[in-house]
Amino acid sequence: MLGIKSYLCHMEQTKLLRAILPDVLIDNFDVVSFDKTDSRFDIYLDEKKVQMREDKKYGNVISHGFGDYHVIQDFPIRGRATYLHVRKRKWLDKDTGEIFSYEWDLSEFDETRLNAEFVSFLKEGD
Repeated sequence: MLGIKSYLCHMEQTKLLRAILPDVLIDNFDVVSFDKTDSRFDIYLDEKKVQMREDKKYGNVISHGFGDYHVIQDFPIRGRATYLHVRKRKWLDKDTGEIFSYEWDLSEFDETRLNAEFVSFLKEGD
């Protein structure tokens, strides 16, 4: 269990991430690492291990690793080119043997700064 100080620190980090990355990323992906050089930031994000309600209810879908990282150039941060390395989780339906990835509903982000490449990646269901 997080202590109050750890919890507040986590909340501040989340607020900072929300200020520089789209909410859909913070809500559905974990930042697993980042690299910083003189000219660029590389931020690595993996989809959280959260099942859709219907999959969780029936218990026939399990996590099955990750797809490849997709690299998406985002807006620069502090004068450095920023690249998001995002990978979606794969899921296995034990009943059918189908391996799939979730598609994300991005309708609430129609007026945001999400670029076409990023939207295409999130809508991709493998």
